[in-house]
Amino acid sequence: MRSDITFGQYVEGDSLIHRLDPRVKILISLVFIVVIFLARSLTAFVLLTAAAVVFVLMTKIPPRLILKAMKPLMFIIVFTAVINIFFMPGDHLIFEFHFIRIYREGIVNACLIVLRIMLLIVATSVFLTYTTTPLALTDALEQLLNPLKKLRVPVHEFSMMMTIALRFIPTLIDETRKIINAQTARGADFTTGSLIQRGRALIPILIPLFISAFRRADELATAMECRCYTGGEGRTRMNSLKSEPKDWAFFCLILALGAGVVLLNRFFPLLNVTI
Repeated sequence: MRSDITFGQYVEGDSLIHRLDPRVKILISLVFIVVIFLARSLTAFVLLTAAAVVFVLMTKIPPRLILKAMKPLMFIIVFTAVINIFFMPGDHLIFEFHFIRIYREGIVNACLIVLRIMLLIVATSVFLTYTTTPLALTDALEQLLNPLKKLRVPVHEFSMMMTIALRFIPTLIDETRKIINAQTARGADFTTGSLIQRGRALIPILIPLFISAFRRADELATAMECRCYTGGEGRTRMNSLKSEPKDWAFFCLILALGAGVVLLNRFFPLLNVTI
């Protein structure tokens, strides 16, 4: 079963990160993402990469599952790297052929941007989707956004929609894979031909996928109605969320990591980048 796990699915475990308060994990994820964007030097990226590796090891989740979560974004990763390699100017020219010029700065920036994207995926996977159940994530989002109820924002409905959408990502990916395999078995070809022909070949995939998505949505709505679901008004919880000292200690650790990144950017840059 674990070999089929993709982005958005919960991996059962009893690690320290699994046991953290979901509300604190959301805050940790947000702070960690901000820290990733604050990194401007090679030393800062080395620190963040080391921290990400430690967090993955703490969850005891096989690293291949984390890497598998990056497959859907592989096109974006490669496209971003190519743009930086071929279109970013610099002072150290490495290769030149007619109008094509590749600079050392472009290659360095491409590598660090790819690393940044990978760190973002690790942050959201390790602290949220892989270690937090959808129900706990919904409750945490609702409680964090609870002050917005005074502005008549439907907090509970928003949290529920976010969690359902996140939960159905792996389901839709698996459904797409099944449809492609079925169409390929019937003789469909998705790899050859012009761009227009490939686009037309996707129609036998998109139509069944949309039908399946609407059917699953209807089944989910029926199941919620059968269980007398009425939204967040007057709703009680079987398990109340409670923060413990270890939760805020871990949060302070992430803040310290952010401070370390800022200090490394300023005093030990080693190699400044412009990403």
